[in-house]
Amino acid sequence: MKTPGGLFSFVWLVFAMIWPIQAEAKDIFESARATPPIVFSNPSYDFEFRRTLGRAVAGGADLNECLAAARRIKQGDGLSWYTQWHALAQRVDAQGEKDLAAGHNVSAMEAWFKASNYYRAAPFFLHGDPKDSRIRSSWRKSRDVFRKAAVLLPYPAEVVAIPYENTTLPGYFIRPDASGRTRKTLIAQTGFDGTGEEMFYAIGLFALKRGYNLLIFEGPGQGGALREQGLHFRPDWEKVVTPVVDFALARREVDPGRLAMIGHSMGGHLVPRAAAFEHRLAAIVANPGVLALAGKGFPDAKTMAWMEKNPQEANQGIQASMAKDTGLRWFINNGMYTCGKKTPLDFMLFWQKFNLKGLAGHITCPTLVIVSEQDIFLSVKDQKALYEELKCPKTLLAFTGDRDAGYHCQMGAGSVRGSSILNWLDDTLSRIR
Repeated sequence: MKTPGGLFSFVWLVFAMIWPIQAEAKDIFESARATPPIVFSNPSYDFEFRRTLGRAVAGGADLNECLAAARRIKQGDGLSWYTQWHALAQRVDAQGEKDLAAGHNVSAMEAWFKASNYYRAAPFFLHGDPKDSRIRSSWRKSRDVFRKAAVLLPYPAEVVAIPYENTTLPGYFIRPDASGRTRKTLIAQTGFDGTGEEMFYAIGLFALKRGYNLLIFEGPGQGGALREQGLHFRPDWEKVVTPVVDFALARREVDPGRLAMIGHSMGGHLVPRAAAFEHRLAAIVANPGVLALAGKGFPDAKTMAWMEKNPQEANQGIQASMAKDTGLRWFINNGMYTCGKKTPLDFMLFWQKFNLKGLAGHITCPTLVIVSEQDIFLSVKDQKALYEELKCPKTLLAFTGDRDAGYHCQMGAGSVRGSSILNWLDDTLSRIR
């Protein structure tokens, strides 16, 4: 394939291919009148704000704190975003220390759960420079204050290290009570940019309230596995999940016949990938369903082949497009960071390897595939593609505008998400004897 008219034309070509993602996001904002932007008109900033604020339903945020911080942020300025969230996290963290010293343990726990979420949010737009010390320090504070809060939970909580290859994976095992009873268990897995701690707010607390054991873990490319151990994402995710299942089944509190798993965001691809090979799972949830990560807005095979043959010009074109688009810039930067790639093109070539075509049919357990119609990262068609490939017992759950839960991973609608997913899991696991 010849270069399409030199560098200028190539820059335009790449931007034209990626632009529909943001254009569609703007269309969503215009049409979804029930859920307009809250503070920020930029789709990426609005979504991340909705994500942080939405943890309030599980104790991870407070409305006025978040609104006050957001209104001081300069839209499109990653440093401004970091400064305001980090300052809020420090203030709430300090309040937790005061509460604990005064003997108000519940108040301390509540403050620290919020601080953990705010610390997590702070460095989100800084990943263009993986060496920026604020990325790691904010994450570590998020983890540390979460662990201080977890000690004060009414549920027995353990920090665990899951054997994995020649190292371990970080995680949490939390039980609904200290009885030691054998119970149904949910393994919770985050995605492209989340942390294990965030999964507590996303689904974990809701599962504990229903009597599930909860096993949260971080795999390569995620949380501490990335930041402390230098482990990066890998397409063969079954090599990650099988040791996690081994760990779960070795615990006497886990009913081996009622072990379920949920994948959140990119986890909606990773968990089905694992389940195609790991058949000890009784049920899985893909939120959202993702057959191939290189979906909406991604260059087609012909263009990618040209880019691979012309890496210097390709990288220049991608970088020029990144400079014009916040969402694309974050996606490429975070992709290089979590996948361990040095150039945008290296990351994009690697990203194509995450594809379940021809593998999804090997999944045997009941599977819930979730579609969110206002998802700014995945088209409805992309989300349904996994469901259509499945041959196992399957259910499609579509979040549409009538439930105000149509954003990616139902951000801002945590209770709707939790009840809908766990209702399905309750019903599915109850049929297993």
